[in-house]
Amino acid sequence: MKSKDFLKEVKLAGLTSRLKRLSDNILYSTKDFYKSVDADIEPNWHLIFLLLKESDSLTIIDISERLQLSHPAVVKIIKKMKAAGYVKTNPHSQDSRKQILTLTPKAIQSLPKFEKYWDACVLTMLELLEGNSTFLDSLGKIEEKINESSYKERTLNNLKNKIK
Repeated sequence: MKSKDFLKEVKLAGLTSRLKRLSDNILYSTKDFYKSVDADIEPNWHLIFLLLKESDSLTIIDISERLQLSHPAVVKIIKKMKAAGYVKTNPHSQDSRKQILTLTPKAIQSLPKFEKYWDACVLTMLELLEGNSTFLDSLGKIEEKINESSYKERTLNNLKNKIK
């Protein structure tokens, strides 16, 4: 009998789709969690809150580099955080093209509540990873390999040299 989950059935051919499905599931479930506790934040804001708490102020480029996200992705997140009143921007003193980002008083006041939510999220991840203690190490190794040579480059190489 065939499995009900085709992505599992096709093994490595379904890996990227399974990772996306898992990511989406966690993302949308986290959004639902935030709604259920009346938190007016989004899941992808968490790390920016933490970076700005740690560093007091950063530029979009700083955040982009630290999170290894694209500049446009960070700009999009920051716009939403600004609209919600959690981040403010000031012009850079030496380069007017750059903006210095800081947490607003609203953000600082909300942090203790948000940190409880984030701690609960970490506990949930620990539960989900139970029995998979090497998952983060394995993920890190995959990320390192992709940083050395992209998935595209590797696949073109495999097509050229290994597939006849």
